[in-house]
Amino acid sequence: MSNNLNFYLPAPTKQRFAATFRVVRRVSFWVQLGLGTVSSLALLLAIFSRNTTVQATTNPVMAFGVFLGITGILVLCFRLYLSFRYRRLDRTLQSPNRELHPKKEEVLQLLNTGLIVSLIGLLLAFLASEVTIATVAAKALALPQGVAAYTSINSIRPLDIFVVLANVNLIGAHFVGSVIALGLFSWLDD
Repeated sequence: MSNNLNFYLPAPTKQRFAATFRVVRRVSFWVQLGLGTVSSLALLLAIFSRNTTVQATTNPVMAFGVFLGITGILVLCFRLYLSFRYRRLDRTLQSPNRELHPKKEEVLQLLNTGLIVSLIGLLLAFLASEVTIATVAAKALALPQGVAAYTSINSIRPLDIFVVLANVNLIGAHFVGSVIALGLFSWLDD
């Protein structure tokens, strides 16, 4: 009975790891690029809208959420750069010349860097999401019920929802990067 509970994956060979690494790297890159593009477009739409200057001066909390979102996108861009480094690592692992293969410590260091960058981006995107959702919720609670006349400062604009959408997509992009890096790191570290 205890033998069934102690099932572990075998340690990866270089070829198996390289093949898995290639597939996972590609999936991770394209998912992160797609979610990052949607987030960038949504934030650009919110930033360059006609009423953003009025909204930013009257609501600095939403502007801070946009700033955190932009910072999260910049961290995601660095994470995508690390995906290109993963590509070079993938090619050297697939090389028939064993002298070109990187050491296990080098691979673990690169995966660790990717994990740390993704976790920082995840934290920034989470904070941005919390700030923008709290602002939208406060606006929703401040609206009087059943009254047709209200000020535009307290109204929820559709662009506020785009900022929330951008930050939630950033959470997804950084989550994918974290899971991929953590999974490969733990598989290789065994």
